[in-house]
Amino acid sequence: MRDTFKTAYTIAKREFAAYFATPLAAVFLTIFVAATGAFAFYIGGFFQRGQASLDSFFAYHPWLYLFLVPAVAMRLWAEERKSGTIELLMTLPVSPTEAILGKFAAAWAFIGLALVLTFPIWITVNVLGDPDNGVILTSYLGSFLMAGAFLAIGAFISALTKNQVIAFILAATICFLFVTSGMDLVQNALRAWMPRIVADAVASMSFLTHYEEITRGVISLASIIFFVSFIAFALFANAIAVGQKKSA
Repeated sequence: MRDTFKTAYTIAKREFAAYFATPLAAVFLTIFVAATGAFAFYIGGFFQRGQASLDSFFAYHPWLYLFLVPAVAMRLWAEERKSGTIELLMTLPVSPTEAILGKFAAAWAFIGLALVLTFPIWITVNVLGDPDNGVILTSYLGSFLMAGAFLAIGAFISALTKNQVIAFILAATICFLFVTSGMDLVQNALRAWMPRIVADAVASMSFLTHYEEITRGVISLASIIFFVSFIAFALFANAIAVGQKKSA
């Protein structure tokens, strides 16, 4: 087990450094920081509300992730398959589990870096007022966990296709379904033609529901377990997809 994590860590370092080999990393980080700031202060009406709160900042994260996280995830395996380097990778003394953990950890750390770079927004709110920093911290945790769930879906889809555009579209669509599954509009439509227990089960899978529970400042063990379990399951599915490619 120790060797597995050691190898995964080595892969993660290489993959993380690879993000900065081109200007794309800087473009992504700039867009994310600029978009979150715009949504928080302008579209979210921060100044009009007159409250020292980052509610509007975190409220838009699920919708930003629908586009930005699949864009990061689409290259994880699709690029390897298209270039044929996945066959080379699978001939190396590296297990699919090590490769998957390493690639996922690098991508998740990259998204985490994007979140860290939004700290000037946090500082600005503290300068302008007296926000509840405990709520802000838990909201950052919830956002990071939700991003991991988005990323795990994207990584799995990326392992199924050589086309990065298809990987992006499919991942964004599936993530959208998981985000909206607990919304009243969706639930009302589902309950009109399926048993309530099934509709409730669908609602329980909503990223938005669990994320909003964490952003209220309560570290819900159920929501933490949900995101961690979801990530683990998606990575397991990712391992199956990559393993089939190795055995092919």
